[in-house]
Amino acid sequence: MTDREFKAIIDELWNTFWSSGISNPISVVEQMTYLIFFKMFEEQENLKQKKAAHYKKERKSFFEGRENLRWSNFKELDSVTMLKTYKDKVFPLLEEINPALKDSVCLISKPSLLDTAVQTLDKMDFSDGNDRKGDIYEYMLDKLAISGQNGQFRTPRHIIDMMTKLVDPRVDDKICDPACGSGGFLCGAYRYILESNTSDEMKEVSPIFGDNLSDEHRKNLDNNVFFGGEFDPTMYKIGLMNMILHNIKTKNIKYQDSLSKDAQEEDKYTLILANPPFTGSIDESDIDPHITAVVKTKKTELLFMAKFLKMLEVGGRAAVIIPTGVLSTESNAHKTLRQKLIEENQLEAVISMPSGVFKPYAGVATAVLVFTKGGQTQKTWFYEMENDGFTLDDKRTVIADNDIPDIIEKFATKQESAKSFNVTIEDLREGEYNLLPSRYKKIEYVPPTFEHTPQEYIQMLLESEKKSIQLLEKLQKQLGGRNV
Repeated sequence: MTDREFKAIIDELWNTFWSSGISNPISVVEQMTYLIFFKMFEEQENLKQKKAAHYKKERKSFFEGRENLRWSNFKELDSVTMLKTYKDKVFPLLEEINPALKDSVCLISKPSLLDTAVQTLDKMDFSDGNDRKGDIYEYMLDKLAISGQNGQFRTPRHIIDMMTKLVDPRVDDKICDPACGSGGFLCGAYRYILESNTSDEMKEVSPIFGDNLSDEHRKNLDNNVFFGGEFDPTMYKIGLMNMILHNIKTKNIKYQDSLSKDAQEEDKYTLILANPPFTGSIDESDIDPHITAVVKTKKTELLFMAKFLKMLEVGGRAAVIIPTGVLSTESNAHKTLRQKLIEENQLEAVISMPSGVFKPYAGVATAVLVFTKGGQTQKTWFYEMENDGFTLDDKRTVIADNDIPDIIEKFATKQESAKSFNVTIEDLREGEYNLLPSRYKKIEYVPPTFEHTPQEYIQMLLESEKKSIQLLEKLQKQLGGRNV
């Protein structure tokens, strides 16, 4: 099934909810997510059963004794029975899968709406090996009319993949996204770890089979690797379901404001991947004082940067997205943060991205910072991304121009090129810790080249002048000898 066909089904499903009276965009996404989660949960169970059989392990199916709750059986019910089953049995099933979903509410009240939605969604096939879960979530979030408010911009999956490859997540990492939203970064890191531990033989079965992982590694993945926080209740549930469908255990994903006093964490994680809220201020009295000890501000983009520095253990690394204002704004808070980042940590890379990367949400200009906690920066690698493989308008159509493979390749050795260069700490200090690439980019002067000698150019000008005089004389004759 092509991307266009998938999007057409989502559009059809969206319109079905809208025309039936569920018109709040976030409610539509939430209700569609429940249905998608329900459908895909059976597929996940089937995959787990196949893996158990591959490893010759006995495993009790989640649906044992309640086969009627399998999507494949549920979709065959008449509409009235379907709605009753959905409300009375499927929603309690959500709480059983994850207690954090216990407050989930079914807003579907018409049997015809549920039946139409189920039959429409059943057209989707998730068995082609692609990460259709990510495709669906991205497209649904694209359609959210409220997206982009309060600085909440969904991170495109190809940007997540780029950042993940730059920091190389490992099975023994403790990975956190304190503003995890729909869980894109944690799902991307999980997929990367599985891909890195899948043998060539098993890649034909699934690129994320992870057959090279030991039982101890899998246990660690389930309990000690993935952590996150999200303060928006709806996005928290959507994120939980997304992560569950990616087989991530969500016990360490918390519903919380990660900047508040109740969410203090220090020297705990080895890796942070995040795209925190870019705009807005919060109640100063509720901010974790450990964060404001790093930088005195109410700006969320700076507070989250300070949070990252607190959360990481020494030697821990991070790849995070920030608005370009963080790179150059001259306020005391901005300068203080940049100075700490450079003088007390190792700022490895500043990758500026074109403003269209976050369309259709917004045209905000952003950059990726890659850094390691502790030590001191000796030099920082700058890369000016011009293209990310998509047009930079609202349509975001696929194009051939794409700097991301070049970024990943050159990052390992911090190679310089027409788009990349290194800046020493001495130059960063001289530049007052400004991190805009244009502040340090060397403009090479190329002297002009001449094809002719000065005498030849003079002769060419004289000949041109003669032709101009001849044309004027001809024009004068045509005007009857009158003076011109």
